[in-house]
Amino acid sequence: MNINIKHISLLVADYDEAIEYYTQKLNFELQEDTKLDENKRWVLVKPKGTSNFSLLLAKASTEEQKNRIGDQAGGRVFLFLNTDDFERDYKILLENNVKIIRQPIKEQYGTVLVFADLYGNLWDLIEPI
Repeated sequence: MNINIKHISLLVADYDEAIEYYTQKLNFELQEDTKLDENKRWVLVKPKGTSNFSLLLAKASTEEQKNRIGDQAGGRVFLFLNTDDFERDYKILLENNVKIIRQPIKEQYGTVLVFADLYGNLWDLIEPI
């Protein structure tokens, strides 16, 4: 049996600002942007590289969803981005004015920092040992 997680839905306030942020600031690729109706689109972005995983950018449509934008994990790190070159990707984050929450540190599992995306979701950038 071969089962894997393909997408995770990430609540956003606006499709276009989210696409711009993830593709321009985090250097992700836009995989798909399909209009489903007047208010809903199927938008997938993914980190560059060989990963088959992508984020489904889901525009919040109810007050409950809007209240969860940027806090889908209750203030904890929500998403984990592995890299094969920490210094390269750290430099990209700095050049793109991405908000660094915790500066790089060496841990027993690798080098890691915490950053916030445009909505405040917390991410780890990790270069594993």
